[in-house]
Amino acid sequence: MSQKIDDIDRIMAIMAVAFDPEYGEAWNRRQIEDALLIGNCHYLLAGEAGAEALAGEPIAGFSLSRTGYEEEELLLFAVAPQFRRRGVGQQLLARFAAAAKERGARRLLLEMRRGNSAESLYRAHGFVQIGERLNYYRSRSGPRLDAITFACDC
Repeated sequence: MSQKIDDIDRIMAIMAVAFDPEYGEAWNRRQIEDALLIGNCHYLLAGEAGAEALAGEPIAGFSLSRTGYEEEELLLFAVAPQFRRRGVGQQLLARFAAAAKERGARRLLLEMRRGNSAESLYRAHGFVQIGERLNYYRSRSGPRLDAITFACDC
Protein backbone atom coordinates (compact mmCIF):
# COMPACT_ATOMS: atom_id res chain seq x y z
CA MET A 1 0.00 0.00 0.00
CA SER A 2 2.87 2.42 0.68
CA GLN A 3 3.93 2.20 -2.98
CA LYS A 4 0.45 3.22 -4.08
CA ILE A 5 0.53 6.19 -1.68
CA ASP A 6 3.94 7.18 -3.03
CA ASP A 7 2.59 6.90 -6.58
CA ILE A 8 -0.41 9.07 -5.72
CA ASP A 9 1.98 11.70 -4.34
CA ARG A 10 3.85 11.62 -7.64
CA ILE A 11 0.61 11.84 -9.63
CA MET A 12 -0.55 14.82 -7.56
CA ALA A 13 2.77 16.60 -8.16
CA ILE A 14 2.23 16.36 -11.92
CA MET A 15 -1.45 17.28 -11.57
CA ALA A 16 -0.42 20.51 -9.81
CA VAL A 17 1.70 21.73 -12.73
CA ALA A 18 0.16 20.11 -15.81
CA PHE A 19 -3.45 21.32 -15.73
CA ASP A 20 -4.38 24.96 -16.30
CA PRO A 21 -6.51 26.05 -13.32
CA GLU A 22 -8.68 28.09 -15.70
CA TYR A 23 -10.42 24.90 -16.80
CA GLY A 24 -10.75 23.01 -13.51
CA GLU A 25 -9.70 19.69 -15.09
CA ALA A 26 -7.33 18.51 -12.36
CA TRP A 27 -8.65 15.96 -9.89
CA ASN A 28 -8.03 16.14 -6.18
CA ARG A 29 -6.27 13.42 -4.20
CA ARG A 30 -9.51 11.91 -2.94
CA GLN A 31 -10.85 11.51 -6.49
CA ILE A 32 -7.68 9.66 -7.53
CA GLU A 33 -7.73 7.42 -4.46
CA ASP A 34 -11.43 6.62 -4.90
CA ALA A 35 -10.97 5.78 -8.58
CA LEU A 36 -8.14 3.38 -7.77
CA LEU A 37 -10.17 1.69 -5.02
CA ILE A 38 -12.87 0.68 -7.51
CA GLY A 39 -10.56 -1.88 -9.08
CA ASN A 40 -11.20 -1.21 -12.76
CA CYS A 41 -9.03 1.93 -12.86
CA HIS A 42 -5.37 1.78 -13.79
CA TYR A 43 -2.51 4.22 -13.89
CA LEU A 44 0.85 4.44 -15.58
CA LEU A 45 3.78 6.63 -14.59
CA ALA A 46 6.27 8.00 -17.09
CA GLY A 47 9.87 8.78 -16.28
CA GLU A 48 11.72 11.62 -17.94
CA ALA A 49 12.18 9.63 -21.16
CA GLY A 50 8.58 8.37 -21.24
CA ALA A 51 9.35 4.80 -20.19
CA GLU A 52 8.01 3.35 -16.96
CA ALA A 53 9.21 5.38 -13.98
CA LEU A 54 11.27 3.57 -11.39
CA ALA A 55 10.08 3.43 -7.78
CA GLY A 56 10.83 6.69 -6.02
CA GLU A 57 11.97 8.41 -9.23
CA PRO A 58 10.31 11.74 -10.04
CA ILE A 59 7.86 11.36 -12.89
CA ALA A 60 7.31 13.39 -16.03
CA GLY A 61 3.71 12.31 -16.61
CA PHE A 62 0.94 9.85 -15.89
CA SER A 63 -2.24 8.36 -17.26
CA LEU A 64 -5.34 7.17 -15.42
CA SER A 65 -7.89 4.99 -17.19
CA ARG A 66 -11.01 2.95 -16.52
CA THR A 67 -11.66 -0.48 -18.01
CA GLY A 68 -15.09 -1.49 -19.24
CA TYR A 69 -16.29 -4.33 -21.43
CA GLU A 70 -13.90 -4.34 -24.42
CA GLU A 71 -13.26 -0.61 -23.94
CA GLU A 72 -10.89 1.50 -21.93
CA GLU A 73 -11.47 5.17 -21.24
CA LEU A 74 -8.59 7.54 -20.68
CA LEU A 75 -9.73 9.63 -17.70
CA LEU A 76 -6.61 11.71 -17.11
CA PHE A 77 -3.45 12.17 -19.13
CA ALA A 78 -0.79 14.67 -18.13
CA VAL A 79 2.82 15.53 -18.85
CA ALA A 80 4.62 18.19 -16.83
CA PRO A 81 5.27 21.29 -18.95
CA GLN A 82 9.07 20.95 -18.85
CA PHE A 83 8.81 17.48 -20.43
CA ARG A 84 6.37 18.32 -23.24
CA ARG A 85 7.46 18.00 -26.87
CA ARG A 86 10.14 15.46 -25.92
CA GLY A 87 8.22 12.27 -26.77
CA VAL A 88 7.06 11.57 -23.21
CA GLY A 89 3.39 11.92 -24.12
CA GLN A 90 3.79 9.76 -27.22
CA GLN A 91 5.43 6.96 -25.26
CA LEU A 92 2.94 7.21 -22.40
CA LEU A 93 -0.01 7.09 -24.80
CA ALA A 94 1.47 4.07 -26.59
CA ARG A 95 2.01 2.32 -23.25
CA PHE A 96 -1.58 3.10 -22.25
CA ALA A 97 -2.90 1.60 -25.50
CA ALA A 98 -0.77 -1.54 -25.12
CA ALA A 99 -1.82 -2.05 -21.48
CA ALA A 100 -5.49 -1.54 -22.34
CA LYS A 101 -5.22 -4.07 -25.15
CA GLU A 102 -3.65 -6.58 -22.74
CA ARG A 103 -6.67 -6.08 -20.47
CA GLY A 104 -8.98 -6.95 -23.36
CA ALA A 105 -9.87 -3.54 -24.73
CA ARG A 106 -10.80 -3.42 -28.38
CA ARG A 107 -11.54 0.29 -28.35
CA LEU A 108 -10.06 3.28 -26.52
CA LEU A 109 -12.10 6.32 -25.55
CA LEU A 110 -11.36 9.79 -24.25
CA GLU A 111 -13.04 13.13 -23.81
CA MET A 112 -11.36 16.53 -23.80
CA ARG A 113 -12.28 20.17 -23.95
CA ARG A 114 -12.13 21.81 -27.35
CA GLY A 115 -8.83 23.63 -27.70
CA ASN A 116 -6.81 21.23 -25.56
CA SER A 117 -3.28 21.18 -26.96
CA ALA A 118 -3.12 17.36 -26.58
CA GLU A 119 -5.57 16.92 -29.47
CA SER A 120 -2.77 16.63 -32.04
CA LEU A 121 -1.11 13.90 -29.95
CA TYR A 122 -4.35 11.91 -29.74
CA ARG A 123 -5.02 12.27 -33.47
CA ALA A 124 -1.46 11.17 -34.29
CA HIS A 125 -2.18 7.96 -32.36
CA GLY A 126 -5.29 7.20 -34.39
CA PHE A 127 -8.02 8.76 -32.26
CA VAL A 128 -10.90 10.19 -34.27
CA GLN A 129 -13.71 12.41 -33.11
CA ILE A 130 -16.95 10.51 -32.54
CA GLY A 131 -19.02 13.18 -30.83
CA GLU A 132 -19.22 16.47 -29.04
CA ARG A 133 -21.10 18.01 -26.17
CA LEU A 134 -21.75 21.68 -26.74
CA ASN A 135 -20.99 24.04 -23.85
CA TYR A 136 -20.15 21.08 -21.59
CA TYR A 137 -17.25 22.61 -19.65
CA ARG A 138 -17.24 25.93 -17.86
CA SER A 139 -14.03 27.90 -17.50
CA ARG A 140 -13.35 29.78 -14.30
CA SER A 141 -13.58 33.08 -16.14
CA GLY A 142 -17.07 32.17 -17.37
CA PRO A 143 -17.10 31.05 -21.02
CA ARG A 144 -18.45 27.58 -21.68
CA LEU A 145 -16.42 25.17 -23.80
CA ASP A 146 -17.39 22.17 -25.89
CA ALA A 147 -16.33 18.64 -24.98
CA ILE A 148 -15.09 16.42 -27.79
CA THR A 149 -15.19 12.65 -27.55
CA PHE A 150 -12.65 10.51 -29.39
CA ALA A 151 -12.25 6.80 -30.04
CA CYS A 152 -9.51 4.59 -31.40
CA ASP A 153 -9.59 0.88 -32.22
CA CYS A 154 -6.88 -1.22 -30.57
